[in-house]
Amino acid sequence: MASKPSYEDLQKQVEALESEKALLEAFQSAADIVKSIPSGLFIYQYEEPDRLILIYGNPSAEQLTSITVADWIGKGVNEIWPQAEASGITRSFINAARSGEAFETEYLHDQDNRLQGAYRVRAFSMSGMRLGVAFEEISEQKKTEEAQKESELKLKTILDSIQAGIVLIDAATYRIVEANPAAVAMLGIPKIELIGQLCSANICPYDRTSCPITDRIDTYTGECLIANAAGKVIPVIKTATGVVLDGRQYIVESFIDISERKHLEAQLYQSQKMEAIGTLAGGIAHDFNNLLMGIQGNASLMLLNRGPYDSDYDRLKNIEQYIQNGADLTKQLLGFAMGGKYESRPTDLNLLIQKSADMFGRTKKEIAIYQKYQEKIWTVDLDRGQIEQVLLNLFVNSWQAMPEGGELYIETRNTRLNEAYVKSFEVKPGDFVNISITDTGVGIDEDVLDKIFDPFFTTKELGRGTGLGLASVYGIVRNHGGFITVESKKGEGSSFSIYLPASEERIDPKTDPTEPVFGGKETILVVDDEEMVLEVSDKLLERLGYRVFTAGSGKEAVTCLKNAPEKIDIVILDMVMPGMGGKETFVALKAIEPGIKILLSSGYTLDGQAEEIMERGCDGFIQKPFRLETLSKKLKEILGNFNTGSPE
Repeated sequence: MASKPSYEDLQKQVEALESEKALLEAFQSAADIVKSIPSGLFIYQYEEPDRLILIYGNPSAEQLTSITVADWIGKGVNEIWPQAEASGITRSFINAARSGEAFETEYLHDQDNRLQGAYRVRAFSMSGMRLGVAFEEISEQKKTEEAQKESELKLKTILDSIQAGIVLIDAATYRIVEANPAAVAMLGIPKIELIGQLCSANICPYDRTSCPITDRIDTYTGECLIANAAGKVIPVIKTATGVVLDGRQYIVESFIDISERKHLEAQLYQSQKMEAIGTLAGGIAHDFNNLLMGIQGNASLMLLNRGPYDSDYDRLKNIEQYIQNGADLTKQLLGFAMGGKYESRPTDLNLLIQKSADMFGRTKKEIAIYQKYQEKIWTVDLDRGQIEQVLLNLFVNSWQAMPEGGELYIETRNTRLNEAYVKSFEVKPGDFVNISITDTGVGIDEDVLDKIFDPFFTTKELGRGTGLGLASVYGIVRNHGGFITVESKKGEGSSFSIYLPASEERIDPKTDPTEPVFGGKETILVVDDEEMVLEVSDKLLERLGYRVFTAGSGKEAVTCLKNAPEKIDIVILDMVMPGMGGKETFVALKAIEPGIKILLSSGYTLDGQAEEIMERGCDGFIQKPFRLETLSKKLKEILGNFNTGSPE
C-alpha cells in the first residue's frame, strides 16, 4: 500500500503546479504578444544543416506573405518558396542569425507567382535548435525610395544639362552645398573644393549685397560680376531664390554668362556713337568744302591771266595746294562719316595693295615688309583713292608703333562669312576679301583698344596727330560695306583685319588721263544756296566761254528753267539745299524738260540721295572743292564736243 504523501510533498506539488501555471500564463502572454505584433514571425526547426522546417507563424506572417501557416507546418523553406530558396534564402537566414545583422530580400508569396514583395529580415537563434525570423514588408517604402532616387536622378540630369550655373547655398551659413557642372566650369574650381566655400568668395565677390536675406526677400534678379579661378571677371545675370528643403532654409542661385551679350552691346553702342559723330563730321566737312570752293574759285580766276613768270603765280599755286590739303582733310572727315564712295570701280586688291606697300617700303627702309597674296583674288568694288588712304594710314600707324624698326606682314585671302559671324558688324553675310596688316610694334593698351577708331582720339603728343587717321579708316571701310577688327596686346604688336565684300563685276583697266582746260559756248544754270559758290562759278564758267544763269534755291531753278530766254544745255545742281533739296529739284527739272543734262555737285561724297539721283539718270557728279580743269573736263564729258580751247 502506497504511503500517504506528507504535507511537505503536497506543498511541493502545489508550488510546482503554481509554477507551471505561471509559466503557462507567461507563455500564453508571450504568444498573445507575438500574435498581435505587426511584424511577421516565423519559427523554424533545424532538421539538418541548411534545412529549416516551419513550426510556427504568427498572424502577421500569414497576412504579409498571403499563406496559411497551418498548411505549411512541418515543411521546409524550399517547399514553401522554391524561388526564394533558389536564391539561397535558407543560408541568408542562418548567416543573419549568426551575425545579428538585418538584410533585405524579395521573393514570391505563393507558388502561383501572383505577388511579390520586398522585406527587411532579422533572424535570431533560439534554444533547442530553433531559428526565429522576424520580417516586415517594405514594398511601398522601396517604391517610395526608388521614386525618390528616380526623381533625384531626373533633377540631376536637368541641372547637369542647364547651361546656367546653379548653386545651392545654406541660408544660415551662406556656404555652398551643391553646384551643377555649368557652375563648376564657369568658376573654374573643382566641385570638391567649391562645396563648403562662402558664396561671396566666388559667386559675387564684387557685389556682396546681391545675396537675398531669405526672411525678407523671396527672389533677387540682377546683373553682377563673378570671378573665376583664373581671375577673369565675368558679367552675369543672377537670380537668387529662398527655398525650404527638408525643413532647412536654402538659397538657390543661378547665373548666366552675358559676356557675349555685353560685347555685342558695346559694338552696337560703338556703331551708334560713330554714326552720330559721323553725321556731325560730315556736316562740318560739307560746309568747309563750300568755303574751300569759294577760295579755289577765286584762285582759279586769278591764275587764268597769270603764267609761271608772274610774280603772284607761285603764291596762287601755294594757295591751291593749301586748298587741296584742306580738301584732303575733309575727305578724311567724310570717309569717317561713312558718306559715300567718290568713284568706285571693280579692282584687283592685290595690285592696289602691292603698289601701296612697295611705295611705302621705299620710304621706310627700317621696316621689313612681308607680303602674301591670295591667288585668284576676288574682285572688290571700291574707290581706289580711299582704299589707298586706308592702307597708308594703317602702314603709318604700324611704322609709328615700331620706332626702332620691325616687321610688317601684309596678307590677302578670299573668305566666306556666315550670318552668325557678321551679325554684330551689321553687314550681310557672303563672300569677302580679307586684308590683314600685322606689325611687331609696341601694341595697344587694352584700356584704349576700344577707342582707337573714335575721331580726334590720339595717343600722340599735342601737335603730333589729329586723331582722324584710324577714324577715317573705320569710316571708309564701313562706307564700302565692310568692317574692320583689331587684335593687340601691349608689347606684342597689333593686327588689323579689313573685310570688304566681293564683287562679281569685271575689273576696269582704264586710268584717269590728265586733261587740259576745255572751253565751251553752251548755256549753263548753276543752282546752289551758297552765294560765294554762285559768284565764283558764274565768273569761272563765263571765262571758259559759257553763258551762265544762277539760282539760289530749287524753286528759283525751276522758275529759271521755265522762263529762260534761251535753251539751257546743262544744270550744275547742288545736292544739299534748304527747302527744296537736290533730289526734289532734280525731279522737278526733269519733269519740265526730260532731256536736260544735270551735273550733281556737293560738298558731301557720292552717297545716299546723291547715289539715288545718279541712278535715276543724272549725268555726272563733281566733288567740292573742284579745280577749273576738273570742272571743264566734267562739262565736256557730259556735253560731248571735246574741242580743246583756251578761255579768254
